[in-house]
Amino acid sequence: MKKIIIIGGGIAGLGAAYKVHRAAQADHDITFQLFEKSERLGGKLATDRIPDPETGEEFIVDGGSDSFLTEKTPVHRVARLLGIFEDESPTSDEFKKTLIVKRGRLVELPDGIMMFAPTKILPMATTSLYSWPAKLRMALDLILPRKKVPAGQLNDESLEGFVVRRLGREALDRLAEPLVGGVNGSDPALMSLAATYPSLLAMEQEHGSLVRGFLAQRKKVEAIKKKYPPKPGAKPRTFFSSFYGGMQYLTDRMADEAGRDSMRTGVGATHITRESDGTWTVELDTGEKVTGDAVIVATEIWAAEELLRGVDASMAELLSQIPSSSSTTVPIAFREEDCPFDKHWHGILSPRIEHMAVTGVSLVSSKWPGKTPAGRVLLRAFVGGPHNQDVLTRSDDEIIETVRTALVELLGVRAEAEPLFARVYRWDKGMPQYTLGHLDRAAAIESRVESMAGLGLAGGGLRGVGVPNCLDSGEKAVTKVLSEWGMTLAEDSADERRLY
Repeated sequence: MKKIIIIGGGIAGLGAAYKVHRAAQADHDITFQLFEKSERLGGKLATDRIPDPETGEEFIVDGGSDSFLTEKTPVHRVARLLGIFEDESPTSDEFKKTLIVKRGRLVELPDGIMMFAPTKILPMATTSLYSWPAKLRMALDLILPRKKVPAGQLNDESLEGFVVRRLGREALDRLAEPLVGGVNGSDPALMSLAATYPSLLAMEQEHGSLVRGFLAQRKKVEAIKKKYPPKPGAKPRTFFSSFYGGMQYLTDRMADEAGRDSMRTGVGATHITRESDGTWTVELDTGEKVTGDAVIVATEIWAAEELLRGVDASMAELLSQIPSSSSTTVPIAFREEDCPFDKHWHGILSPRIEHMAVTGVSLVSSKWPGKTPAGRVLLRAFVGGPHNQDVLTRSDDEIIETVRTALVELLGVRAEAEPLFARVYRWDKGMPQYTLGHLDRAAAIESRVESMAGLGLAGGGLRGVGVPNCLDSGEKAVTKVLSEWGMTLAEDSADERRLY
């Protein structure tokens, strides 16, 4: 029987484990053993059910990722396999609105903004988010020539360079930086657009303008909606999706189905060795050594570098060139009477130029149905980011008070209000940074992994930090190992994948 050792119990590692389980169900002689250094499976999918101290009703609280992009299929596919597709939750889009901090006040994101490009004239003309010089500068996108890219050369530049070139500095500072850079926890001056949002580069080349490109995209979406209207009574399809029970519901079900008896928590890997006969030995922080026919490393990118340095020093050197940033997520709940502000919005973005400690706020009780008891307001605040990396040195109490004060000043939460609860989730070096040159580094790393039989590398370090990308990376790592052993699964065929 072939044995795969999986290091890491986040969405990527569990994706790998569940894929091995399906291979075993398909009569392949294969098993796995998974090790996770923390006491909990799920990684950044961390959901807690917190009782209201006054009523006992439960808040469903996500401390890490609270959603995934609906258009990406891996989560849907696995949810169908698990029988939990109907447990997916859309956002409450009747309250869909984004607010931007400007000079300490909240300004609504104007209608027609797609990512950071305007596509409607009147809302753009009347918004106070941008100055008139900035609005006129953004309009120049319609006539500015597209960038010339020499044949055979990778079309790439930083987010900052691209947005300033097409739309101007204010477009970057007021929206692109907090929206795009914030989602990726990245410095716009260093962030590789080809590695994160290649569609923007392609849009410029195809349409000669971001505004024209987004207009074409909007027309295409509207045509599809018209051609395929939602069925009466069907669950709405929103931009983001989650699960009614929180995102950890997905990883919990994956762990249950794959078999928790083959998973150990509170046990970390310290060293990996490839033996002369092609087998693998993994040393654990308990002093144990386990052997297997293959190993899949599904850890943070910096941890993978440490583990693989003794296996392939060149690969480890490439991994070391991918930096990571730290952040914290702070869910905090109040009584509704302590929150006398309009609640018809989903999120707040705070640009770096505002110099606020809190980079963003999500209004969970308006965004996600069924996760907050009646008469309560649940928010998630974000602290950290590439220019505030000392956040993890502060105590929980300090971070919570920083958030509470920001909510009082920004939203009008009553100054004397005490939170019903507040928690701090720390993500130390949890967000890999796709800086300029990332695609070349990723390709070189993947080439070295491909050349080494029995090795798989999974996670968000190379080809996407979102939940669907990480899940897919774990499955692909298993597929790579199975193919080396001459094992195949029907689900990997193009026809089978289309069924999902």
